[in-house]
Amino acid sequence: MKKIKTAKYLAIMLAALFIFSCGSSDKSDIKTDDPEKAINIAMKNYDKKDYLQAIEDFSLIKIKFSGTSIADKAQYYLAMCYYNRQEYILAASEFENLLKNFSSSIYVVQGRFQLAMCYYGMSPDFSLDQTYTKFAITEFQNFIELFPNDKNVAEAESKIKELRNKLAYKQLKSADLYMVMDNYKAAIFYYESILQDYFETDWADDALYGKIQALLKKKKNDDAKKEIDRFEKKFPKSSLIGKVESIKKNI
Repeated sequence: MKKIKTAKYLAIMLAALFIFSCGSSDKSDIKTDDPEKAINIAMKNYDKKDYLQAIEDFSLIKIKFSGTSIADKAQYYLAMCYYNRQEYILAASEFENLLKNFSSSIYVVQGRFQLAMCYYGMSPDFSLDQTYTKFAITEFQNFIELFPNDKNVAEAESKIKELRNKLAYKQLKSADLYMVMDNYKAAIFYYESILQDYFETDWADDALYGKIQALLKKKKNDDAKKEIDRFEKKFPKSSLIGKVESIKKNI
């Protein structure tokens, strides 16, 4: 877990540095030395959804007013600018900076939720690498553990369910592919991995049904009967229950 977390931060920071180096930081329209006036100017651009200008403004404020009471607000809204532009790598980097450098800020709770949302935004189609999907699940879980009474907990739980369904579906497609290839041993391995790791997902009954079919293909009828009993107990309301009962009659 520690290695994964380190790799995550390195990947985010390297990508963020690369993208940021392609931009500029000298186009802010903030000329005042008053931090409150400066943040108001930046927020007006943010509220107008002029995120490019707001990024310049908040970036300047971070440097020019780093020790003031508005520094955490500038950090948070800088991250939100990138998030609203769907530049999730840069947004994640800035939310990480918020959590690291302003741990007592009023923006930390929402910032941690938004960090998870960044990884959620980077979670790709099931057929691709699911590294960011796993990062998102971890960050949503961290959020729930740290702030169990927050208003965003329900959404975090919903996102975890959605993402775990995606991971289970990816495993299911791998198992189905092995079935097509007549590699029943590998198929059973992947079906069982879903039952072990993603039993609460929407694809668990499909996995158990697939495992039953694979066992029958390997002529392991006794094992198939055990899994049929398991299916009837665990998934009595599944749309596949009729097919399973039909198999049971024909064994």
